Amino acid sequence: MGNVTDVSSAEDLAAAGRARQVRRRVIWTVAGLVTLGVLVFAGSAAWTWTASAGHRYASVAEAPEAPVAIVFGAQLRPDGTPKPFLAGRLDTAAELYRAGTVKAVLVSGDGSGTSGNETAAMARYLTARGLPAAKLVTDPSGLDTYDTCARAYRVYGVRRALLVSQEFHLPRAVALCRHVGIDADGVAGRCEDCRETTLWRNRFREIPADFKAVVDAARNRPPVVSSPPDPSVKKAVTS
Repeated sequence: MGNVTDVSSAEDLAAAGRARQVRRRVIWTVAGLVTLGVLVFAGSAAWTWTASAGHRYASVAEAPEAPVAIVFGAQLRPDGTPKPFLAGRLDTAAELYRAGTVKAVLVSGDGSGTSGNETAAMARYLTARGLPAAKLVTDPSGLDTYDTCARAYRVYGVRRALLVSQEFHLPRAVALCRHVGIDADGVAGRCEDCRETTLWRNRFREIPADFKAVVDAARNRPPVVSSPPDPSVKKAVTS
């Protein structure tokens, strides 16, 4: 009986030892994956901030001159009007035009977005606030930040621009537009009516978005929608 008990105890000890080894492997694997994820996302954020350093401005008064302002689209209200984020961007673009800092405005977004035609709503908003239609160009195929930048460069021939968006989005927007060849500076759009929880949610959204930006830039991918060259921005600037 003693031999049987000894064998059983030895087997139990061996099984417990194997279980501990498995747990350690799992813990180290998880820890390694978490560390890798942190490094990847931190590295992506570092790229956007470094690439945009010295090219972001907090107000219209600080912004340098450029031929055109590019306004990035965002979701609309159920009635088809811009939500506070987008309204703040558009108000800032209109202010840039009135100040003579830019000569034209390119609004870029999703013309078939889930909340409606972003660029059509943006155009209506700006013309209702006095921006001449001849100074306004719409790109309904700017499906994301990268596509807006790539299409501005490839389709509309933009080489120098001010980018208008909220402060949390500007590092990524400026980094991507500069990557595709645009001499871009960013101007922070106002957002007086934005909820603090919404602002923080969008700031956290930038973490995976920065990683996607790095991947898009590394691939130099073409925009989702290809279009022939369009001289609309050049005409708007010189009209």
